[in-house]
Formats: sequence, C-alpha cells, structure tokens
Amino acid sequence: MTSSHEVASPSGASQQGTPGAAPAIITASGLGVRFRRNRGARRSFKDLFAGKQRRAHTGEFWALRDVSFTVHAGEAIGVVGRNGQGKSTLLKLVAGVLLPDTGHVTVHGGVAPLIELTGGFAGDLTVRDNIHLTAGLHGLSRAELAERFDSIVEFAGAEGVLDTPFKHLSSGMKVRVAFSVVSQLDEPVLLVDEVLAVGDKAFRTKCYRRIDALLTEGKTLFLVSHNERDLRRFCSRGLYLDQGELQLDGPIDDVLNRYNAEHNS
Repeated sequence: MTSSHEVASPSGASQQGTPGAAPAIITASGLGVRFRRNRGARRSFKDLFAGKQRRAHTGEFWALRDVSFTVHAGEAIGVVGRNGQGKSTLLKLVAGVLLPDTGHVTVHGGVAPLIELTGGFAGDLTVRDNIHLTAGLHGLSRAELAERFDSIVEFAGAEGVLDTPFKHLSSGMKVRVAFSVVSQLDEPVLLVDEVLAVGDKAFRTKCYRRIDALLTEGKTLFLVSHNERDLRRFCSRGLYLDQGELQLDGPIDDVLNRYNAEHNS
C-alpha cells in the first residue's frame, strides 16, 4: 500500500499531456482515504503489524476509494456530490493537507487553497500578521506583498480590522479576508470549497469577477459547490463523487444532469 503527495516544478519532466493539449497540472491515481467513525477507538500495537483482516475494523469507512483523474493547466473543474461523499476530502488531498491511505496525487506547481471558512489562517494572529504569514508561506517576497497589500485589504473591506485577531472576525469577514489573500497568490491552482456561500451578495459578485480574471490568466480551478449556477458558469468539466467513488468524469452539464437524475428526481 503506497501513498504520497508530490509537488513538482511546472517545467518538470514528469508532466503528462496529450499532443496539442495543455500539460497535466494535477495527476491523481488510485486515491483512497479511510476514516474511523469511532474516534475514541484505539488500535493496539499488534494491529499495526496484523494482516488486512484484523486491520479492517467495522468502525472504518472509505471517504474516497480508487479515485483517478488528470487535470490540465487552465481547466476549471467542478466537484459534485451530496454532503459527506468525499468532495472536501479530495480538495484536501490536492492541497497537500491530507495524505491518502492508498494511491498518490502529484501537483505540478503550488496550490492556493480556500477549503475551509478560516482559509487556514491562525486565529490568534491579527489580520495584518495573517496576510504577511500566508503570503510568505506561498513564496511572495516582502516587495511583492507590499505592492499587493493595499489591494488585498481594499478587496476584503478589511481596513478597520487589520489589527484585530482573526478569530474575532465575523464569518463573513473571515471569508472576505481569506479569499482576498488567496486570490492574490501566484499559485497556478485555486481550490475553493463552498466558502463563497457565506459572503453577502455584493462580495460574491466581486469574487466571481476575480475568479473570471484568474481563469482568463490561465489558472486552474477546483470548485466544490452545491450551487449549479456557479458550477455551470465557471466549470467546463465535472467530477461526480458518490459513496467516495468517482462515478463520472465528463462535461459539467453531463455530470450535473446525472447527479440530478439520481438525487433530485
């Protein structure tokens, strides 16, 4: 059983692609993630060296199983499925914040993740410190951040909360700040997981314009949403997950039609 998350240079020789197509930017093969329903249960030392039969506790379930796909640079992918079917788990694997139990995912370049309400920000740090920390972790120099700082703050409407600890912000302001920072990073892949549903209508409109601009620049988008209008607007391709398995990988209209036929009829 092997598992890995790799980040490769965009110019790496390991990229794949079909003739005339953009190079592969994300490659997933046989991804599987197993969780335990009873978090209080513990494995014994013997379990670590036991066979599969002993390790396969009844309290375990596969959040994802045998999921494989390739994404090419510039694609906009909508991840579709009911709650609890592995969509957020898949994005966390691509982001590298979760490791698979089986399979591997390779990302050619960095990832700008907005996969939870806090955007991964530190609650005890101020908004200003979080902006500097996140930018630094994603490779922005001090000079580059200085050039973008005012536009980040203005986009979020965060002028009055720069020195406020992030944990004291409202849910809406957390999303504003997180999206504003993440969308200003130079990473080639943007991951967005439902968080835009928290913001108000005016801010969502700003976010939509920013996403349109990023796609025009050739960025790759992974979008998890239950909003069909958003999925059809931004995405040309869909991944339909059900019971942790990839049921369909195809044009977004086909994926949504299949999902609706199975769950909304």
